[in-house]
Amino acid sequence: MEIRCFVCGRSDKNFVYLNCIQEGESKLVCVRCLPVLIHGAH
Repeated sequence: MEIRCFVCGRSDKNFVYLNCIQEGESKLVCVRCLPVLIHGAH
């Protein structure tokens, strides 16, 4: 299974990803994109 951030598409095995649920679907987000999900895009 390829791990990929659903926001930026990053696929790096040496990066940290977190599992989240959006609209009932489990997705992965990298820690680089996490602040965008928390605070929104500016």
